[in-house]
Order: sequence, then C-alpha cells, then structure tokens
Amino acid sequence: MSDSPSDPERPGRWVGAHVARRAALSPDRTALIDTPTGRRFSYADLDARANRTVRFLRAHGLEAGDRVAVLSRNRPALVDLYLGTGKRGAVLAPLSHRLAVPEVAELLSTVDPSLVVAEDRFSADAAAALDRIETDCPTVELGDGQSWAETLPDDDSDVETPALSTADPHLLLHTGGSTGTPKETVLSHGAIVWNAHNTITAWGLRGDDVTPLTFPMFHTGGWNVITVPLFLVGGTVAIAREFDPGDVLESIDSEGASVLVAVPAVLRAMTDHDDWARTDLSSLRVVKSGGGPCRQSVMAAYWDRGVDLSQGYGLTECGPNNFAMPDDWPREKADSVGVPAPHVDARIVDEDGAELPPGDIGELELAGPHAASGYLDAPEETAETFGGGWVSTGDLARVDAEGYYYIEGRKKDMFVSGGENVYPAEVEDAIADHSAVSDVVVVPVEDDQWGQVGAAVAVTTGEMGIEDLRSFLEDRLARYKHPRSLTVVEALPRSGPEKIDRQAAAELVE
Repeated sequence: MSDSPSDPERPGRWVGAHVARRAALSPDRTALIDTPTGRRFSYADLDARANRTVRFLRAHGLEAGDRVAVLSRNRPALVDLYLGTGKRGAVLAPLSHRLAVPEVAELLSTVDPSLVVAEDRFSADAAAALDRIETDCPTVELGDGQSWAETLPDDDSDVETPALSTADPHLLLHTGGSTGTPKETVLSHGAIVWNAHNTITAWGLRGDDVTPLTFPMFHTGGWNVITVPLFLVGGTVAIAREFDPGDVLESIDSEGASVLVAVPAVLRAMTDHDDWARTDLSSLRVVKSGGGPCRQSVMAAYWDRGVDLSQGYGLTECGPNNFAMPDDWPREKADSVGVPAPHVDARIVDEDGAELPPGDIGELELAGPHAASGYLDAPEETAETFGGGWVSTGDLARVDAEGYYYIEGRKKDMFVSGGENVYPAEVEDAIADHSAVSDVVVVPVEDDQWGQVGAAVAVTTGEMGIEDLRSFLEDRLARYKHPRSLTVVEALPRSGPEKIDRQAAAELVE
C-alpha cells in the first residue's frame, strides 16, 4: 500500500470516525430517535456513547479487525456498536433474528466473532447456535431500558482511533439467502462512505432531513440505504423495533419526515391503513421504493397525494443506492429505476459479457467505489460475482435511449416457453394492473407441449378464473406469456419483508 498523501487507501484516523466528525460540526442536532421509548440522541450523544462502546470493546479484548456479531431488532445499541466498531477498527456483523438456530449457527461459523451481543429475547437462540459450532465466544445480553447503557463504561471522553485504510472492512452483511445459507458480504469503510456520497448527491439529502427507518439493521437497507447517508449529512433517523404502518404514518406526521424509503409491501401497507387518508404527507420530499418492483397502483396512490414516489435499485454486494430519477422525470418512466448515480457505472451484457445496445435485455453489471470487497471466505463465489472489475447482479435489465434503466427480473427466474424467453416480472406487472389483483407472482411449471409455461399465484379481492385473467391480458401481452393456471391465495409466501419466496409459491400451484 502506498503512503502517498493522495492515495485513497492511505491510512487515516478519520476513516472510522466520520460520525464523530459530524458531532464536531453539528453537536446539538438530533441524530437518532428511538420511537418506542421516545428517547432522542444528538450527534454529541452518539459520539459520547461510541467512545463508551470503544472502551467496552477494549474490555472484551477486541482489537482492530476483530468481529462483533449482533442478534437484535433495531435499537440504539446497534448504532452504538456500528460507531464503536468504526472507531476501534473492528467489524460489525448484524445477523437476522428471523433465522432458525441452525442458520444462525452457520453464519456464526462463517463470521467467527470475538464477541456476540444478543437482545434478551434472542439470547437463548444465540447460545444454542454457539453450542452447535462448539465455541466459547463470550456473549453479552442486550436488555430493555438502561441495561445496555449500564453495561458500558462511564468514561465517554475522546478515544484514540487507529489509522485505518478505506479498504479495511467495517460491516459484514449477509445476503437474502433465497437459495441455501446466506453469504457474508464484506463492506469496507470506503464502500460505505462512497455509497453514502452517491445517495446524498443523487437524492439531494440535507441536514434537516428526517426519516422513519423501515428496514431491519441486519439488512443493507438498515444501514446503507438511508441511515449512514443521513448521519454523514447531519440528518435524523427514527427507529422502531418492528414495522407498523400506523407508526410510520404517525412518525411522518409528528416528526415532519422528509425522506421515506421502503419496500413495496411496506408502501402498500401504509396506503391500506386507516390513517392513510388523514395523515399529512406534505413534508415528504424524497420517497423511494426498493427491494422489488413497485406496482403502478401503489405509486399512483402516493402521486395522488402529491408525493413524488419513484423506484430505486440496489443489492448488498453493490451500493445499494445505484440509480436516481432526474429532476422533473416524466411519469412514463415510472417503471424504470432511473439513471446511474454520480459515481456508478452500469452496463447490460449478454451471456458472453459483451455489452448490449439500448433496448436489449441482458444481465445488469455495476461498478464503482461503493462496491463490496467480496464474500467472506468464499473465493469461488467472489470471483463469480466480483470478477473482471464489475459486479454481476444476476438481474436482467435493459436501458432505453434516454439512459433510463429497467429491471426485468432475476436472471434465474426467466424461463423458456416454446422457444420464447418469458420474464416473470413483465407478466406480473401486467397482471397487477387488474383492479382485482393486489399481489401476484408468476412461476414456471413443466408442460409436455411447450416445455414450460407460466403459473400465476395471486391475492385477489374478487372472483377471478384463469380465463378471466387471460382475457384481460389479451391486448397486453403475447399469448406465449399468458399464465396457463391461476391459484388464488390469501397471502404470497415471503422469505423476508421484501422478497417473495418463488419456490414456496410454486408449491402452491394447483
């Protein structure tokens, strides 16, 4: 590594202490609101708690590069651990509290933590998971009230921070895990800050922005979609233990929230809530949907209230904030995710890696300083996804003549019917235009004549049969794209708040 002052990876003491620097600039601004308790923390408060957390980590023997695994819902202690590990040069690995004990155990085996912090309601799962991998890693229980604060040393004076490189890791975030055990993605200090920089500049974030956080903090959405960007610019993040649409609406109203980012299911749940019509949404300035396609009916519900909702796109491995809508974007571009952010390169490639012209569908690849370093202890998977200087997203997409990108679905979800490529996302969007359909997924099933055909699994608000659906699609889609069966269910199976479990949906096909 070069020691040149101009080298972007030259070690510096600012690298893990960016929020401390914000505390010096904006000590009295509210940085964090813990909605369940009503507690409010200024940037000076967070910096003081981070110093105490560094001393806590030192007391447990953690050095730079050591890992802290945490199993908890969203709460101030997770922010303390993020800031404290940054100042210590340690690595934070938040784990999903929704996973079963064997899954947690496998992740802990990969992470190999020096310390585990677990919310009291998950401490038994953490202990059982550690037993399965036969490790004596110390565990600290995270309780309600002041128990976490009481665990920390009283001394909140400044601590000496190590000189870190922007290439040094700070977060280990596991992927969605739709197939097998999730992989741990290594996010460096530099990648986190570059993503925040892209977000601030592309979305126009400001120091007076306030957001209710709708993502869990074991997810890239919990940190990189909006929390870290707002911390860097001096904004306010309101957290809650669980998502509740009424609570989010109340937070928008009472806090004058100006930024909202959520998955489509969350945005839809808010429009279905009794408080939707009477909630003042006029403070909302930046509203984004991510984590999957947002139906136009949901977007229109926000547009009708004067809210400029648009779609975003990202993944744990890159960003996740890669695109933005230009100023005064036209509504006919609503199905797109916009144009690349300032420090993002994007391209569409074929199976051989050759770049495709506008209009052609291929795999979306991304590059930029906001990309992850790779997967932890998984060289083959790292080479497959991150090789060649581009991040292979696994998503099919196209770009139009004006430079707007459109996501056409997962590469692995595409199927071939009678020699024709069928992209489920396109079919789902068309079906979702039906007034009686509130949610839908299309999966392939084997067919003796055509090889594979589509099967729709849908949540409907009225009577509907497959012939009704095919008649509705007659002027909207080519016939080979029409589903050949329709299964009506009360709710689609999901592997997370934002991901439809397509395999489970396929098992529901009648």
